[in-house]
Amino acid sequence: MAKDTFLNRKTTLNLKGKLVDLSTPAVMGILNLTTDSFYSESRISSVELALQRAQSIINEGGLFIDIGAYSSRPGADEVSEAEEVDKIVTAVAAISEAFPDVFLSIDTFRAKVARAAVEAGAHIINDIAAGNMDEDMFETVADLNVPYIIMHMKGTPKTMQQHTNYHHMMLEMTCYFSEKVDRLKKLGVKDIILDPGFGFSKTLDQNYELLQHMEDLNIFELPVLAGLSRKSMIYKFLGGGPEQALNGTTALNTIALLKGANILRVHDVKAAAECIALVGKTQEQQYG
Repeated sequence: MAKDTFLNRKTTLNLKGKLVDLSTPAVMGILNLTTDSFYSESRISSVELALQRAQSIINEGGLFIDIGAYSSRPGADEVSEAEEVDKIVTAVAAISEAFPDVFLSIDTFRAKVARAAVEAGAHIINDIAAGNMDEDMFETVADLNVPYIIMHMKGTPKTMQQHTNYHHMMLEMTCYFSEKVDRLKKLGVKDIILDPGFGFSKTLDQNYELLQHMEDLNIFELPVLAGLSRKSMIYKFLGGGPEQALNGTTALNTIALLKGANILRVHDVKAAAECIALVGKTQEQQYG
């Protein structure tokens, strides 16, 4: 977010013909259609509740709504492709009709789900596996011509915490993203967002090392998403559970913004929007 550090970064996204500028960071509100998301208060079980959650995200200052129907927490229930498509397409259709100006991101690692969601009205694909769990995903995203969020993870959500050994974590992460970005650009994908994957294939200490060195990702000159909301790296250190982790989330979101985050993916939209406003006001005084 610091103006003298991130001048060369690409900060615009083409969302079905609408150009969105992320030079001022934006909030992505989480809408979980799962029954077993790690944060129980975020679970949505009906279209009516999904519409209420969408309205709340918009009212509190969210620019994006990230819709997911498959929990990525270790030990989460399996969800069939057909069920995931049905839940997401139903929600996308309802939200698009009720709120035609909102931008919808789809949290999925499946290419068929991605295609069905975009055809139903979604704008962005958010893939925790960065193509590793579906070999058709990269080509599908290129064909759909939508922005693509790629996250760093080793293994799968079930096995990721068995893959926390690194010789040099930030260097290995840079190599990971370099290979992915190169392949995507060769396929013609124009808008790529990087998610360093807090909580995925990383120990508690590694998560904080990542946050401390997050600006290393600026070498790609691409937008960066930070997903820190109520994660175990907060409450396993401070105590309590996800329900008590809002204050810690805000503290870490502030650091992420100072390290260059363009999007904050959160459960608590108002708190994140206020965090962005306050960091921006502080930097306005510094650079004004």
